[in-house]
Amino acid sequence: MSKVAIIGSGFVGRGWAISFARAGHEVALWDADAAAPDKALAFIDAVLPDLVANDLVNGASAAEMRARMKPVADLGAALTGATHVQENTPEDVQIKREIFARLDALAAPETVLASSTSAILPSAFTQTLAGRARCLVAHPINPPYLVPAAEVVPAPWTDPAVVERTAAFLRAAGHAPIVMKRELDGFVMNRLQGALLEEAFRLVADGYAGVEDVDIGIREGLALRWSFMGPFETIDLNAPGGVSDYVARYQGIYAGIFASTQRRVDWSGPVLAEVEGERRKHVGVDKLAERQAWRDRHLMALAAHKRRAGKDIGD
Repeated sequence: MSKVAIIGSGFVGRGWAISFARAGHEVALWDADAAAPDKALAFIDAVLPDLVANDLVNGASAAEMRARMKPVADLGAALTGATHVQENTPEDVQIKREIFARLDALAAPETVLASSTSAILPSAFTQTLAGRARCLVAHPINPPYLVPAAEVVPAPWTDPAVVERTAAFLRAAGHAPIVMKRELDGFVMNRLQGALLEEAFRLVADGYAGVEDVDIGIREGLALRWSFMGPFETIDLNAPGGVSDYVARYQGIYAGIFASTQRRVDWSGPVLAEVEGERRKHVGVDKLAERQAWRDRHLMALAAHKRRAGKDIGD
């Protein structure tokens, strides 16, 4: 197995570290904040027992997993020998430009430089780099060690071979890459999530449904199917004759809805008080970290279930 450098060891970086260590890679964790890698490893130490208990570490022990991950104080040392670099610095284009300039200068010419950015186009921070052809975005869904999907987004100048290599690298690490043909604001997942959130805020702001009712609609409704198949397969199986039959039957319903969806509700406007108020009734701010751990344990159980179901029922 190869070496992976995690550049930025916070919320997202620590998740990638688990994912790549699980695949057997040596993982070096670096951060501009010297204390961050050790904090990341402390978090990892806390979650490894649950991952082992759910058989989500490919048969490795917690000790074996932990031995693959090491904090590194020097950026150059972290990059030495790395075949893949995963950058996880703050969502600030200037920070991205500065760190990618350093990465491009220090990493070996064949090393892939991937950013975890969820919103910044790769062209915005790689254009001037000598090695820009080896740069791209590999954006995960958090936490990446529990959610397989990851977007691979090329800049206009990214070498197609680098795109293919990154997708293959992620697949080998147990991920499900979404390989975009070209860059676009929001990529794929945030555009899909954004469409759903826009409608959720509209329904609450306009007084049609409460926050919990909207959440029930996804949690106890659509998400049950979406947890193992996507929207196109869903409609393919929801009409006797497949997609074409579904379109013939139901496109008119959605065409009628469309006009009323072409209006934004300001998420930070009056509706925010209602959403915030309902959510705080369920979980206080001081309990959010505890609830995040609850979420992750559910994701572990779901991942374990999907693995078993895939073996027993088929993918």
